[in-house]
Amino acid sequence: MRDRPDVRDVQRREFLRWLAATPLLGALGTWDGGLLEELIAQEPPKRALDAIVASAQEALDVFDLEKVAAATVPTAHWGYIKTGVDGEETQANNRAGLERINLRARRLIDVSNIDMRVNLFGREWPTPLMVAPAGSQKAFHPDGELATARAAAARTHLQTLSTVSSTAVEEVNEARGEPVWYQLYAPQNWEANVALVNRVRAAGCPVIVLTVDLNGGSNRLTVERYARIDDRNCDTCHRSGGRADPVKPMLRGLPQGAADSGGRTMTWEYIQRLRDITDQKIIVKGIVTREDAALAVQHGIDAVWVSNHGGRAEGDGRATIDALPEIADAVSGRIPIIVDSGFRRGSDLFKGIARGATAVAIGRPYLWGLGAFGQEGVERALEILTDELALTMRAVGTPALSDIGPHSITTD
Repeated sequence: MRDRPDVRDVQRREFLRWLAATPLLGALGTWDGGLLEELIAQEPPKRALDAIVASAQEALDVFDLEKVAAATVPTAHWGYIKTGVDGEETQANNRAGLERINLRARRLIDVSNIDMRVNLFGREWPTPLMVAPAGSQKAFHPDGELATARAAAARTHLQTLSTVSSTAVEEVNEARGEPVWYQLYAPQNWEANVALVNRVRAAGCPVIVLTVDLNGGSNRLTVERYARIDDRNCDTCHRSGGRADPVKPMLRGLPQGAADSGGRTMTWEYIQRLRDITDQKIIVKGIVTREDAALAVQHGIDAVWVSNHGGRAEGDGRATIDALPEIADAVSGRIPIIVDSGFRRGSDLFKGIARGATAVAIGRPYLWGLGAFGQEGVERALEILTDELALTMRAVGTPALSDIGPHSITTD
């Protein structure tokens, strides 16, 4: 039997890494910084965590993959995955909001066959679980978005690619075997928008997911703190020019000009401009209020994506699961609703469906799998969540997604 380090040792090391990145030490005044370095040096090496979960298939839940990724992903890059905004209350509340909801289990119902199928824009998918867009995935594994695309294809999950992907959409589509949905951070210059949308349309992507929750910027502190304690030479990856060109593949060569459409200048009028240049389906991602959900329907949006960017947009403190009911009420079944932010277990997916979502997208869980084991880790994250959702549906007596509704949950 292999020697396995105590999980508490791993957690202690992660705590020390966090402590070194915070301003707390300076506040102590007399703290000996050298002592902290000595304590960290005495901790088990990063790869020791592999002795706890040595392969993707050994992971029992997505948090096992998180532990491995915490030990294998470079410090600054791990900070990018972990970071929320401000004091990270919104990120924490995404989890707390889900955990406050309880399931109402019914008995003596035939659950021998579970039907998790969902239809989006005429395409049937075997489960409502989606792969959310996440940028810079080569920061977590050398195969980056290609590993994610292959895993999503292997498990038959819908995937959305980020504008700030570290791999071009054409390569990702080839790896997946079919076009992905494309998440759009609208360039501030309209001609750049046109060029980018034309490229994505030519690549065959059927859907544009317009992200609108970062137009005002965000205050991400954790990623900055982790970057300060990363002892690598970051110029190796981030210098200008050559193989380490920091400009993302999808943003290279775009026309430059005055800010006249995207970013802080964007309004609902942008939707019509987008409609005029493409016949792709258009989803607006970042909707968290009934008013904006109603406006989305009014402006002919094909679906709304309820998201606070995993707690990385504004620090409003509100969980997306708590925003879902009013948005479902405003939409009234006229268009699909997708939700993300904080979903970590199959029972969480169930709660999202119960509160009105058509599909649920995950971000950090598959990035943990990617950072831990590459494609196999992403596949395992998707497998775990799918199996957990099926188990939850059986356990509470809902054999089909259509059986899940507000009556399936309670906050009492």
